[in-house]
Amino acid sequence: MTESEFFDPRTHAFARVAVAVPHNRVADPAANAQETIKMFRDAAAQGAVVVAFPELGLSAYTCDDLFHQAALLDACRAALAQVAEASRTLGALGIVGLPLVVDHRLFNCAAVVGNGRVRGVLPKTYLPNYGEFYEARQFASAATVVATSVSLENHDVPFGTDLVFRSRQQPLLALHVEICEDLWVPIPPSSYAVLAGATMLVNLSASNITVGKSDYRQRLVGMQSARCQAAYLYSSAGIGESTTDLAWDGQALICEAGDLLAQSERFSNRSHTIYADVDLERLSHERIRQNSFGESARQHQAALAGWRAVEFALDAPAAPCGALRRTVERFPYVPAEAATRDARCHEIFNIQVQSLVQRLEASRIEKVLIGVSGGLDSTHALLVIAQAMDRLGRPRSHILGFTMPGFATSGRTLSQAHELMAAIGCTAHEIDIRPSCRQMLADLGHPVAQGVAQYDITFENVQAGERTSHLFRLANFHDGIVAGTGDLSELALGWCTYGVGDHMSHYNVNASVPKTLIKHLVGWVADQGLLGEGGSRVLREILATEVSPELVPGDKAQSQPGQHTEDTVGPYELQDFHLYYTLRYGFRPSKVAYLAWCAWHDREEGPWPEPMAKGEDVLAPRNAYALADIKRHLHTFLYRFFQTSQFKRNCVPNSPKVGSGGSLSPRGDWRAPATRSRVPGWTNSRGSPTRSSEARGRAPVGHLSDGSAWADA
Repeated sequence: MTESEFFDPRTHAFARVAVAVPHNRVADPAANAQETIKMFRDAAAQGAVVVAFPELGLSAYTCDDLFHQAALLDACRAALAQVAEASRTLGALGIVGLPLVVDHRLFNCAAVVGNGRVRGVLPKTYLPNYGEFYEARQFASAATVVATSVSLENHDVPFGTDLVFRSRQQPLLALHVEICEDLWVPIPPSSYAVLAGATMLVNLSASNITVGKSDYRQRLVGMQSARCQAAYLYSSAGIGESTTDLAWDGQALICEAGDLLAQSERFSNRSHTIYADVDLERLSHERIRQNSFGESARQHQAALAGWRAVEFALDAPAAPCGALRRTVERFPYVPAEAATRDARCHEIFNIQVQSLVQRLEASRIEKVLIGVSGGLDSTHALLVIAQAMDRLGRPRSHILGFTMPGFATSGRTLSQAHELMAAIGCTAHEIDIRPSCRQMLADLGHPVAQGVAQYDITFENVQAGERTSHLFRLANFHDGIVAGTGDLSELALGWCTYGVGDHMSHYNVNASVPKTLIKHLVGWVADQGLLGEGGSRVLREILATEVSPELVPGDKAQSQPGQHTEDTVGPYELQDFHLYYTLRYGFRPSKVAYLAWCAWHDREEGPWPEPMAKGEDVLAPRNAYALADIKRHLHTFLYRFFQTSQFKRNCVPNSPKVGSGGSLSPRGDWRAPATRSRVPGWTNSRGSPTRSSEARGRAPVGHLSDGSAWADA
């Protein structure tokens, strides 16, 4: 893959689309055609391959009985011919609205134009004839259509509502058009279109504005795109329509699988266009994954029997795409907007609490034991347990907290563990595990037992195993269960000691929560003041502490952790990004790298100087990663995720799934073979880490296939 290919959104199955809202003139098709052509050309110059215009845009929607005037109808056909001819060199499809007579009936139509021709025409099915609408006065419904084609400019053009336009250059691009009211009925025509293969839906609308209607439109478009697993382009009439009895706001929307990608400024007094890059691969993946989508198509085979595919090829070269036209959040598991983030934290926290409450009630167990390290994960788990005890009406003394300092425990984390347990009000204990670890190391004949500083994986795992062994035997002794603390990020990277180590517990409340989100959850509790001022202070100190397993001692007495997790597994903020797009959407490494670069690159790097992401994690430093760094950390992620860690995930403890971003439980979202063979297309590593399958091993640095910074992994 060349550099220019890597930085081109089209390489990664993105299709740029545009929705245009022209300043039109009522009953002036010639002027409307010129404005349409101008906006069509501008959008194509921006790299758009699909450009949608409003309903009846060539005539204006508010012509009323002028639609029965032959002069207007003839002028509209002439305007359509002009727009079609203008499309000859644009390399884009345009969808324009006009009235069209077919078989002595007048239809409200959408015409799809490209490469100098009209490629197809779709009539409106549902004609509103209530309130302020009188469309049945002028138009016939598509339900009355007999003809399957219409003659335009000496060409027989496909005609009907059963058309899906398929791109030869982008096989995942399949387009269908419906018109305004068609979306507002219980079963829109587009619902059948997506079952017939359409991935992109276009709605040419007029839709006058009344109070609250714009929000309803947005919800309607967003929900249809979500239900259909499709992109949805919505245009609407704006300035220029008659305001005799109605007003027009010119709302334009682009949604994808329920996500709003772009929306226009409303009530603009000028023509305007919005753009977005639609991820066609995401839509395809969602349909593959959601097998009920295919089952729905099977259930409606009879209704899909007559659908026709219209192939098109955009012969003219499209303009360079430039930067990706969509927001790529740096933290896909964490909403960027503060209010949404707080609501998400509240919901996730309650999912975890309620799940633990149910487990305790069902098992009739009174006490919960937890190892408290003074670090992030055990802190959050302890907060969940405390809330669960409150909800059950049990004293927090039924929480048995154990901090177990080892050979590398820092003074900072030990102090934080004690302060946190005091703020929670649980029963607090300290057990020094060094004597039992020394005994184990001596039994093994490990050099450390003879005073040799050999801090290998065995040395690390002896400590992790001793902590878990103590907790399980303590649980037997106190008739309680052990709460696990390991998070989703650690499971993905295999950053846990298998078996009788931090991999195991009786119930793990954190197993589907990634590290970046746990950071916000702890911060949210601190901001809520649930532990009082002193408790919030401790939580913020924990947030500021380096993430570390604290298993290898430093060179001198430590007030801070001497071992840094991210030195081995890579920065969690970036690895969580890689995890999301690998687990949730199954994207190939080159696309994951491209999206990571769009979100995380320094604005001075690469061919597109503008920043690509919005929204910053308010608790994280404002880092930036060069493409070479992204490639290196992505390789570490791919190696650890696909080749060294699945056997650990195959037997994880019970835990609640909290989000649609996925979990790694073999009983839930992720089932995979536990082999360690090299997987083509995912990684191209050289060698293997020493005994990494047993512990927190280092992955080899490795390389990508052609050694370039933008090569596919």
